[in-house]
Amino acid sequence: MFSLGPGVAYSVVAAFVWGTYIFVLKRYFRGYPGTVLTAGINAAAVAWYLPLVTLRSRALRTAPDPASLGAAALADPFGTAVLVATVLSTAAAFLAFLRAIDVGEVSYVAPISKIVPVFVLPIEVLFLHQRLTPLQVAGVVVATLAVYVANYRSGPLLAPLRKAASSRAAQLALASAACYAISDVGKRVVLQELSVPLSLWVPTVLGGVLLVVLPLAAREWVPLRGDLPKFVLAGAGVALGEHVTALAFSAAPASVASPIINTQAVVAVVLGGLVLREEAFGTRLVAAGLAVAGVGLIAV
Repeated sequence: MFSLGPGVAYSVVAAFVWGTYIFVLKRYFRGYPGTVLTAGINAAAVAWYLPLVTLRSRALRTAPDPASLGAAALADPFGTAVLVATVLSTAAAFLAFLRAIDVGEVSYVAPISKIVPVFVLPIEVLFLHQRLTPLQVAGVVVATLAVYVANYRSGPLLAPLRKAASSRAAQLALASAACYAISDVGKRVVLQELSVPLSLWVPTVLGGVLLVVLPLAAREWVPLRGDLPKFVLAGAGVALGEHVTALAFSAAPASVASPIINTQAVVAVVLGGLVLREEAFGTRLVAAGLAVAGVGLIAV
């Protein structure tokens, strides 16, 4: 069993922050292209977080020293490769998820898109020599079953699998989960193996995603002025979420932190069902519960 240490506690907090954020995106940011939404929110998040880096400098008299912040680790070829892969996968995952909740319902998409640990473990096995226990294998099976239940309505037992194969929302949600898995493992490597501090990593990943998305957003830009306060508040939520997530990955393995953080699906499903009154709420809540059980077994 993993210890209920700070890594687990931070993971739980991150799950609540991101679950609420998923709901807010669906409820209050309709009509914005995913690239524009990402660019606007990430710009606000960077604006919120950078002052924290400044406050870490001595008595606010000097700029932070890149060497003391661990910039050399990211400048190393291996560190650069991990950084680029993490930023690109984070941007791709978020854009795929935004598109998924745009074409599908939150309570349908969230349980599918948050089975990230199903992809995390194979990556860790292949590249970080992580070993699978029987309980972790069982967790993969249960989490996969959650995808089945999320797609089930009535009729033949294979109908949900056929729907998942043909549903654009389900395909985008699964792609998002795979990309987030790469991102989660990358964060673990950066924060643990490379020992890059949060004060450097969080603005780097937020700004990196912004730079990746900005050229795409420029092609379909729409004015944000009317909803600027909402973007500022959402940016604060993203800054907080990234900070707490980084704390989790700096204190726990990805195979432990990722399953807990991705129970955010439960928060999103409950809010989507109660506030937005999306249909099939009961079935999808069961799916979310299965996803939580599955990722919990994976974390054991």
